[in-house]
Amino acid sequence: MSQAVNARPPQELVSWPEPGYTRVPLNVFSDAELYAWEQDLIFRGPSWSYLGLEIEIPATGDYITTQVGDTPVIVVRKPDGSINALVNKCVHKGSIICYESKGKRDRAHNFTCPYHNWIYDFDGNLTSVAFEKGIQGKGGMPADFDKSRHRLIRLRVETIRGLVFGTFSERTPPLREYLGPVMVQHIERTLHGTPKILGRYSQFMRNNWKLYVENSRDNYHPSLLHAFFSTFKLNRLSAEGGTRQDDKSWHHITFTKRHTDRGDQAYDSGMIRAMKQDYGLKDPSLIDQWMEYPDQITNSIQSIFPGFVLQQILNSLGTRQVITRGVNECELVWTLLGFEEDTPEQTYVRVKQSNLVGPAGLVSMEDGAIGGFVQKGIQGDLDNVAVIEMGGRDVGSQPTRATETSVRGFWKVYRELLDI
Repeated sequence: MSQAVNARPPQELVSWPEPGYTRVPLNVFSDAELYAWEQDLIFRGPSWSYLGLEIEIPATGDYITTQVGDTPVIVVRKPDGSINALVNKCVHKGSIICYESKGKRDRAHNFTCPYHNWIYDFDGNLTSVAFEKGIQGKGGMPADFDKSRHRLIRLRVETIRGLVFGTFSERTPPLREYLGPVMVQHIERTLHGTPKILGRYSQFMRNNWKLYVENSRDNYHPSLLHAFFSTFKLNRLSAEGGTRQDDKSWHHITFTKRHTDRGDQAYDSGMIRAMKQDYGLKDPSLIDQWMEYPDQITNSIQSIFPGFVLQQILNSLGTRQVITRGVNECELVWTLLGFEEDTPEQTYVRVKQSNLVGPAGLVSMEDGAIGGFVQKGIQGDLDNVAVIEMGGRDVGSQPTRATETSVRGFWKVYRELLDI
């Protein structure tokens, strides 16, 4: 399944200017050969990729389609209640088998390729080949053709709190071990009830996938880029907060306690572009929230390598899935969540606050643009580097959000996996 079969080794494609993770060569965001290696060594390597939600496939035969990197995948509920993830590619000629985003198969032998009618079961076994024995005594497959030798590639699948993850690699540790206790605890804390889907957005971004993943791990930018955060004091660096990482810095959490914000001269000086002193809300109840969590955290972003985000922005909860779409573009799929245990009033608040997120969200819309600004800005200067020194030069948890430690953590893992 290699995409990098004709690519030069990663070590020949990019030269890190110095040890550590404070300088990042800009050509990593636009090199097509490096992108091919990322597919092999990251997305089909020893990592767990988010596939979807268990509640999207509640009954036998329910399925969704998604991607792991560039690889199309079917996620299906089996008769025994377990979940399979299969590469969505017929072994005959390579056609997509399921082209719908979701659906249901009534029979277990009913994943049928639209091209030549080859049929697979929910385990990916090839169960039928059209005209395998020929027709009217002519044609057909050779007598020794063995269907058992031709099956769909199956991913390992594990779940946590209703989130479904898959991996291609037998070297990937079990999911909870991969996440580590800090990440597991935060997922269980955020998804404390029985999830229900409140809505979904999808947006295409004109930037390399890594630029959005960097953005999701960047604690430094929210109150500088997002006018809504700063102006209405939802997520400013002057409030109590911090950043947490797992032991290997693969994953991260940034969090804020908005009610601890006592202000800072920097935000009142007029020097912060995002502070809009003359802005107000026609409906101030938009940012009212009930204190949902005993830890008093009002905003948190959890990023799981390589491309999954779990959000809590006030009472707006949701997942974000980064899907690669070539070296210069990516897609971001948002799923907004509530809980079956929510009261009607709580569901109303969650839906109302969904206006903060998504492609046109009052908070999130700038993230959809800034990656494209960077992608454009670097094109004429690909031999230069990005500087990532806010908060020091190391990786690891810090009791502040005025830091880029989690961005450095991403590049630490990236360099390890690509051996560069």
